[in-house]
Amino acid sequence: MSDYYGVIGFLLIAGGFSWLVDHSPLSRHTLSRAMDAHRKLWMENMANRQVRIVDSQIVSGLQNGIAFFASTALLGIGAAFTLITALEPVMTAIQDVPFLDASSRTQWEVMSLGLLAIYAYAFLKFGWAYRLVNYSAMLLGATPDVARDEAATPDALAAARRAGAMNVAAGRQFNRGLRTLFMSIGYLAWIGGPMAQILATLAVAGILSYRQFFSPALAALKAGDTPDVTG
Repeated sequence: MSDYYGVIGFLLIAGGFSWLVDHSPLSRHTLSRAMDAHRKLWMENMANRQVRIVDSQIVSGLQNGIAFFASTALLGIGAAFTLITALEPVMTAIQDVPFLDASSRTQWEVMSLGLLAIYAYAFLKFGWAYRLVNYSAMLLGATPDVARDEAATPDALAAARRAGAMNVAAGRQFNRGLRTLFMSIGYLAWIGGPMAQILATLAVAGILSYRQFFSPALAALKAGDTPDVTG
């Protein structure tokens, strides 16, 4: 059991971070939650536009981004399968590398299966996010047109709010998939031992926490400033 306390630490850290940014009282102050409000505002503004070509292009861009990361997760699944089926040469290759642990084949098999599960979870999240963006596009198309020089009707605003809520749901699924990919970096540190896995996962969680609560991007949303892209 002592060989797997790194995995236990990984699960606790990843679960704790997910609770922090999704369900804790502090989640209201995250970058993701701030962007949720802008997603809803975008759709309400869309309802007042007579021509919505730009909105459709934005949705298409979101779909392309999600599809890219879904493909990345599929590559991760393939790599994890390859690792499982080729453990002998991999373990032999790293035996002479300092600070890497290749002493237990069973441990490597269990860890490789865990890596496969992580990438499969990320793919499911990205796949569902892609589907929800499709729904959002359909709801955008179903929003009643607005007459020239007139404000959106109550029916149009209600339809736009439904599209905004669907877009928010898609964004949250995408964020969870992306978070899973980031956390997999910490999980991969198991080749250096349990403590390396825990420290790497803590480092990844710390970076993601900074981005959610203290990043220049969040400051830009709050104050309207341009984020510093040089750092």
